[in-house]
Amino acid sequence: MSLQTDDLLRVQDVHVGFGEFTALDGAHLRIARGGITGMVGPNGAGKSTLFNVLGGQQAHKGGRVLFDGQDITHWSVHRRAQAGLTRTFQISREMGALTVLENLLLAAPQQPGEKLWHALLNTAAARQHEAQAMAQAQALLERVGLWRLAHERADSLSGGQKKLLELCRALMLKPRLVLLDEPAAGVNPVLVGEIADFIRSLQAEGMSFAIVEHNMDMIAALCDPVYVLAQGKVLTQGSFAQVSANAQVVEAYLGGVA
Repeated sequence: MSLQTDDLLRVQDVHVGFGEFTALDGAHLRIARGGITGMVGPNGAGKSTLFNVLGGQQAHKGGRVLFDGQDITHWSVHRRAQAGLTRTFQISREMGALTVLENLLLAAPQQPGEKLWHALLNTAAARQHEAQAMAQAQALLERVGLWRLAHERADSLSGGQKKLLELCRALMLKPRLVLLDEPAAGVNPVLVGEIADFIRSLQAEGMSFAIVEHNMDMIAALCDPVYVLAQGKVLTQGSFAQVSANAQVVEAYLGGVA
């Protein structure tokens, strides 16, 4: 089954269970090519589990994940990243003892310098790749205002700066779709605005995003459509105005769905 031309990713009837607990119960999702799709819901709704399914970190029983017309249901994280699907995490996973720049260079794909025979027999290619990775890393860090901190340890960054670094690390893979897990969590409002602006600029260049976020201001500003999850199912979907006015959504949040 092929996707419609405006669908970059589609999730069909995905189920995930942990013992007797059902985390996802027939979840579905469509992410438009070049769009920013939001996912919201109360704690325990299944948002993180769905993101883990999309990224390849979580196996599931039943259902399919399609990416750009291909069934990637059983693909590894590495293979998904090679195809252009990558993600960030709610808790930043920077390597604190390395510099900001080193964190990005380590994320660069297919580093020929890591292969002994390639390094010995084709040093020119290795040097060229390293130069390209350096140029890409510098351009990204300059774009988000972190180049001045390039040689500082990554664990010295603020929470918001770490979120920017996490996004830049994902961008080193030159993805087509980035899954952003709580990009505004623990970030001051000024940096939240900068992160949102950066996402918009990347979207304008043709990149696609899916965002799980509790900051409704960010969701309202960036995302259309918005999917609302509750108890492992998609409760509703639509524009932010539509879902926020939905009585079932209000009940799900105020009712304390776990």
